[in-house]
Amino acid sequence: MTTLTEQAAARLIAGRAFAPAPPGFLGAAVDVLAPRPPARRSLRHGFLKAGSPPIAIVSGPPSPGLAVCLSRMTDDLRAARPQIAPPGGRFSPAAGIRVGLEAGLEGGGVLGLARRWRLAHCLAPVLAAAFANAPAPGWRSIRQASRKSLPVVPPGDPRQAWLAYAMSTPTPAGVSLRDRFHAGDAPTAAQLADHLDALRPPVAARGHLELDVADAQPGDGWRLPIALVATLLDDPQAAEEAESATGHLPAEAGLWERAGRDALTDPVLAAAARDCFLSAYAALARQGASRSLRDALADYLERYVLRARTPADDILDRLTARP
Repeated sequence: MTTLTEQAAARLIAGRAFAPAPPGFLGAAVDVLAPRPPARRSLRHGFLKAGSPPIAIVSGPPSPGLAVCLSRMTDDLRAARPQIAPPGGRFSPAAGIRVGLEAGLEGGGVLGLARRWRLAHCLAPVLAAAFANAPAPGWRSIRQASRKSLPVVPPGDPRQAWLAYAMSTPTPAGVSLRDRFHAGDAPTAAQLADHLDALRPPVAARGHLELDVADAQPGDGWRLPIALVATLLDDPQAAEEAESATGHLPAEAGLWERAGRDALTDPVLAAAARDCFLSAYAALARQGASRSLRDALADYLERYVLRARTPADDILDRLTARP
């Protein structure tokens, strides 16, 4: 198969990073535990496939709005249940929840591509902290440990930032694309596509924006990270409020390490999370979201966010409780 030049690979990565489109469509993927790797199969709306053991992935299709997205994911998780453990039913430090949104429009405005890219990155450590649920010694979310040295917002415009990340991030074998080119081991187009698919930064450019920040949540708590991401990025008023709540975070040192280690016991992250959750709740009320979703968000706000806690703290409390 024909290999790529470094220049051709760079053009492909930057050119496919974003497909500008107005906000509206929304997709999600929920990691669940599986007793054995499932064969890929279609569900009612999306599909079930094997992830890294012991994880299976229920992936929904792009849906017109939050309510449809959540309804479809509910159907598909129910349909997949014979082959998987109940979502959040058992602990796994590898499981997470990903949300895909439209990239936004070229040009300015709170729903423009460049501002959505920046806001998504500013929100990412806040949501990672708020939904921390993968504790390990020294961490409330061990999933975030590999991100501890990341800047909040990568430097450069969105396309160049994604290009730099994709070219410099090592593969599981420990070699980056740039290393391969410099060593004369140029990849094929298929190998480049596999590399891009395997990248799991907090915010990815896959034509659309993909946020991979929330740990798996107990029960039907998987709905809340999806609702927070969709509301704070796609509702214009909530997006402006989220910008105000998180705009100062790029200047914070070691924020990703603090998000994974300290979660909402970090006062800076706790304050941003409170503002973002309150904005999201108000936006859901304006939009006429279901009472069950609004109540679930209010319960999480009261039980965790306003008390500077996350589900990881519940696990840590049980582990450290005296008999």
